[in-house]
Amino acid sequence: MKNKKLKILVKGDEDRVPFYATDGAAGADVMAKLDENVTLASGEHKVIPTGLFFEIPEGFEIQVRPRSGLAAKHGVSVLNAPGTIDSDYRGELCVILINHSKNPFVIEDGMRIAQIVVAESIQASFVVEKELSCTARGSGGFGHTGV
Repeated sequence: MKNKKLKILVKGDEDRVPFYATDGAAGADVMAKLDENVTLASGEHKVIPTGLFFEIPEGFEIQVRPRSGLAAKHGVSVLNAPGTIDSDYRGELCVILINHSKNPFVIEDGMRIAQIVVAESIQASFVVEKELSCTARGSGGFGHTGV
């Protein structure tokens, strides 16, 4: 699906269009669209606007994911990672950021705050059954194969 066109409306500067930092990047960076800086206290989360609006084709979604640099260096992540933007949503893309560090973190206008991945999505037809097929794993849950 490389180079699939995705319609986008940008509120404000057109240099805010998401971009891939490298040729092999799966995620495109998105930036904060702020009138003033926002401070995230330790343990606090806030919704950060991007000024971006998408027309996502049916059968696709946008996944909102953390930027590894913000997580590793500052303890800041996307709270509902990965967040999902459905194909029928036409509102502004906002990112729920959380500060997992012990220090306040300041978000500035134009700061790269998350990355988005465009992915195919499938809607399943759910069929209720009386029992399910057996597998070697069975109902073994969290950690059943060891740490």
